[in-house]
Amino acid sequence: MIVRHFFGSIARTLSLGLAVFALSGGAGAQDQVLNLYSSRHYQTDETLYENFTRQTGIRINRVEGGEDALIERIRNEGDKSPADVLITVDAGRLWRAEQYGLFQPVKSASLETRIPAAFRNPDGLWFGFSSRARIIAYSKERVKPGEIANYEDLADPRWKGRICTRSSGHVYNLSLIGSLVAHLGEQKAEAWVKAVAANLARPPQGGDTDQLKAVAAGQCDLAISNSYYYVRLMKSAKPDDRRVAEAVGVVLPNQGGRGTHVNVSGAGVLKHAPHRSAAVRFLEYLASDEAQIYFANGNNEWPVVATVKPDNRELASLGKFKTDSLNLATVGRNQPLAQKIADRSGFK
Repeated sequence: MIVRHFFGSIARTLSLGLAVFALSGGAGAQDQVLNLYSSRHYQTDETLYENFTRQTGIRINRVEGGEDALIERIRNEGDKSPADVLITVDAGRLWRAEQYGLFQPVKSASLETRIPAAFRNPDGLWFGFSSRARIIAYSKERVKPGEIANYEDLADPRWKGRICTRSSGHVYNLSLIGSLVAHLGEQKAEAWVKAVAANLARPPQGGDTDQLKAVAAGQCDLAISNSYYYVRLMKSAKPDDRRVAEAVGVVLPNQGGRGTHVNVSGAGVLKHAPHRSAAVRFLEYLASDEAQIYFANGNNEWPVVATVKPDNRELASLGKFKTDSLNLATVGRNQPLAQKIADRSGFK
């Protein structure tokens, strides 16, 4: 029996695993539906999806949940999975899905032309569609501009008791450590992690916004954060949030060398996708000028397509900067080693 109606309100909560997808037996009808598993929880993405449907006639059925839960769900569903596309944040999570064999390769001239090589899997298993930088935030009151310029500077004993960060086990920090392994080698990367752990003002806790607020409150002088959290505070309707942004300065590290570590939100077509044609079309849409602008204006992420210029004054205020050209697939592969280094270094 073919179920023809998708209960979208149920699917938005991953824990309600009884969601039923609209499936089709005919090739033509298959192009009219896309089953999307998403760990992006940004309301602004709604417009993105609505416009895709308006342009193509392809209806999107969406299941939202945590990254690990979605990956595990796809694994458990196996070749019976109704999912066509997984969209998630950070190359580390894309790599995890890749290691479980969840993606199938996509060959698309549009994607390969528009998305820089550093932001996509070399075999076409996944593609990055928006980027965020791992910045160093500093107290404008207690740190002078120019006192810190590189990630490596965070290891300097002068910052002992002055740094805040979230857990080393979080994928954002593991990706940063993974990039350092690629550039510096395992031994030097581990020495850096040990030194940063020794410089912490408090045990790792909270998310990136909490680190920025801690700097503004005087609990530490430096923090590591993703860029869009800072821009979100700048644009907030809450005066307290804007005061945090005003009290905190931003460094885009390593401009004199390899460039700032950046990561992506990205997606891939799943191995058993029942609507592959629609899935590839959706990925190509995400690389379109329109979608790229939505990513930038909606969640304060940079477009990966260089020619797209979003109208986001606060994001633009961070200025142009040199990004690390290391392929993010390498960052993903280095995640297990990054976790071992963090564990050995006492960086919790």
